[in-house]
Amino acid sequence: MAKKIEKTNAARLLDAAGVAYELVPYEVDENDLAAQHVADQLGEDIEQVFKTLVLRGDKTGFFVCVIPGNFEVDLKVAARISGNKNCEMLHVKELLPTTGYIRGGCSPIGMKKPFPTFIHESALLYDHIYVSAGVRGLQFRIAPQDLIDFVGAGIYPL
Repeated sequence: MAKKIEKTNAARLLDAAGVAYELVPYEVDENDLAAQHVADQLGEDIEQVFKTLVLRGDKTGFFVCVIPGNFEVDLKVAARISGNKNCEMLHVKELLPTTGYIRGGCSPIGMKKPFPTFIHESALLYDHIYVSAGVRGLQFRIAPQDLIDFVGAGIYPL
């Protein structure tokens, strides 16, 4: 018998807004929280598995970048698109108190407070992408435009 997938708070928010998605479980490896591991577990290309990064800008404070799993965030570009001169990645120990999520389970949906969010433009190349559903071991399979519209995201350029 298949294990029942528990809905996350992020999933309940999408349900309430009538946004279509699919919850897709994967096997967690606590020693390998990298997006490549998630992509391998899902049997998907790494370019379609997006990671959610939280940054702190020198002018605007916290903001979120959702980028393909095989990318590294370009801090200069991230600062520019978010209206900052400089920015830095949020330290992992600040992630839970700031967002309500832990490393490897940070979703762009349902953070403690809404932060400006920027989604990499390559997401629009696909019918669907994967982003964390708010816990380790569970991803949303969602149309990128639906995610962009739901979180009010800007497009993060190449």
